[in-house]
Amino acid sequence: MGLKTFRPLTPSLRSTVLPDFEEITKHKPERSLTVAKRRTGGRNNRGRMTARGIGGGHKQRYRIIDFKRDKIGVLATVEAIEYDPNRSARIALLKYEDGEKRYIIAPMGLEVGAKVMSGPDAELSVGNALPLKNIAGVGTSLPIHNIELHRGKGGQLCRSAAMAAQITGSEGDYVTVKLPSGELRLIHRDCYATIGQIGNPDHINVSLGKAGRNRWLGRRGISRGMARNPVDHPMGGGQGKSKGGGGWHHPVSPWGKLAKGGKTRRKKKYSNAFILERRKK
Repeated sequence: MGLKTFRPLTPSLRSTVLPDFEEITKHKPERSLTVAKRRTGGRNNRGRMTARGIGGGHKQRYRIIDFKRDKIGVLATVEAIEYDPNRSARIALLKYEDGEKRYIIAPMGLEVGAKVMSGPDAELSVGNALPLKNIAGVGTSLPIHNIELHRGKGGQLCRSAAMAAQITGSEGDYVTVKLPSGELRLIHRDCYATIGQIGNPDHINVSLGKAGRNRWLGRRGISRGMARNPVDHPMGGGQGKSKGGGGWHHPVSPWGKLAKGGKTRRKKKYSNAFILERRKK
């Protein structure tokens, strides 16, 4: 999981830093575990643009990932580590003893030929999925990822490259988990999590090098709000460089959502009771 740089033969190559993909062992996905991914171009069912900055891009198929890890007590062998265009992490192809194949997010240290299992009886080793109560007892220092918020719903937390959370305590029916953002959160002890830190830690150091590579990924460039007219954006207009747009008010999106640090979370949201310490202290 390294990076490669290029000789500066062109201005874009001078700043290009890309992954070397040395951990990839299989270069075509398991066809039965993929579905077609239709492009919208940012338009809704009426053909109107609802998401700016979307369009173009290389054709992709969506890989079906097993976030639930609900094949309890069945041993699986890692057949391959693959690239997934839909996420920053790598994915691992598992083949279970009964012949079924599934994809999971690949943690660091998981190699081809390794054995993984999910269930309360699984060992505390990389790639195994267990209830939080089984990890909290002996492995509070272990990194975990793909953490469920609701029992049986599947992992929702810590699913991107290099992410890992840590169990800091346990009391009653709930386990205290410290998330990568610094947030301390209570999660039910029966929720599942996977052991290990997610791979591809160098993803943060990748530099695409040129605007065209962004277009290959399906991202269109969009202009700054300040560079637009008042009719197009709350920050538009003004004589010269002006954030007011005719009269200063807090910057919002074109649809009225606060754009620069304003709080939009509901004050009486039910999950407030489970957040012991916010990420923004």
